[in-house]
Amino acid sequence: MQEYRSSTFVVRYDPSVCTHAANCVRGLPAVFDVNRQPWVNVSGDVDVAIERQVRACPSGALTFARVPQPSEGA
Repeated sequence: MQEYRSSTFVVRYDPSVCTHAANCVRGLPAVFDVNRQPWVNVSGDVDVAIERQVRACPSGALTFARVPQPSEGA
């Protein structure tokens, strides 16, 4: 399992599940680019767009999770 993190979310990729449909690359190329290392750029777009594209992964190889944020004023 590979993880790509920002301060607010994490994208996980399981290469053993991936069917290489390339929906991620075609749908959000600023974030998902197999010719770049690392191939997932979590700074490439806003959280909502990345989450939407991850949810469109037909194999489930990509997953998205929010990172819990400390409460304001804590």
